[in-house]
Amino acid sequence: MLKGKFYASLAAAGLALALTPAAQAAASKMVGGAAMVGTKTIVENASKSSDHTTLVAAVKAAGLVDTLNGKGPFTVFAPTNEAFAALPAGAVDTLLKPENKAQLTQILTYHVVAGKVTAADLIAKIKAGGGTATLTTVEGEPLTAMLDGSNVVLTDAKGGKATVTIADVPQSNGVVHVINAVLMP
Repeated sequence: MLKGKFYASLAAAGLALALTPAAQAAASKMVGGAAMVGTKTIVENASKSSDHTTLVAAVKAAGLVDTLNGKGPFTVFAPTNEAFAALPAGAVDTLLKPENKAQLTQILTYHVVAGKVTAADLIAKIKAGGGTATLTTVEGEPLTAMLDGSNVVLTDAKGGKATVTIADVPQSNGVVHVINAVLMP
């Protein structure tokens, strides 16, 4: 009887150990050298990423911290620092000025979709749409998503394109997909 309990305990411990890495993988991803933890909000996680310092500064300048720390759920397509650096010279500095808050808010909310849209959800919408899916952003204008091989590519209202480089970054109030360009409404 003791032997049976020992093996049952050992099996349960093995199962718990086997589930731990999977649970951890589901709860966090590395972005910008930091673990993005599924129990933290979009802003809390983005603030830890060395690849998203410009985005975080822009969110603060636009007064969107409370919104993106809110209940959600939100889907955020998060441009990297390199994406912001690819904008015309001086564009980011101009957008961060208080007098341009409305324009900055418009651009940032164009990167947000209400609800939680995972990569699997997005790919299913693309396939159901015959190769494209239209997402309505919080800003109000649409984004078009399509597949380029196995990559999800977003096309903005001006025809600019951004590729999802890291998908399904878990957040307590939604999901983030890292993108390599700034989208323009």
